Amino acid sequence: QVQIDESGGGLVQAGGSLRLSCSSSGRPFGEYAMGWFRQAPGEEREFVAAFRWRGPMTFYGDSVKGRFTISRDNSKPTPTVFLQMNSLKPDDTAVYFCAAGYPAGTTRVTAASEYINWGQGTQVTVSS
Repeated sequence: QVQIDESGGGLVQAGGSLRLSCSSSGRPFGEYAMGWFRQAPGEEREFVAAFRWRGPMTFYGDSVKGRFTISRDNSKPTPTVFLQMNSLKPDDTAVYFCAAGYPAGTTRVTAASEYINWGQGTQVTVSS
């Protein structure tokens, strides 16, 4: 059973920054990617960002482009990514989930259904 561990959520004022971390016990190969999704109360799960090992390549949701950065920690023996979140807005408030999987091509990287292992989520709250 692959385990996904997330950390780094919390409460921050609008305009502030947070960094989320996610590590997986799986082994990356082929189309492996790790992504972040978020879900606010009463809303659907939304794609935030993903890091694809092949390339490598990064992908971002429209609402976070220019503010969030996903990166890989090459110093760790297991797949680990960071999500640096800057210029946070109250609309960024949500539970953030990390996921790992093998999306079938770059056009599928944003689809939650392409990810097979999920973390339990970490709360990010941005106050106005």
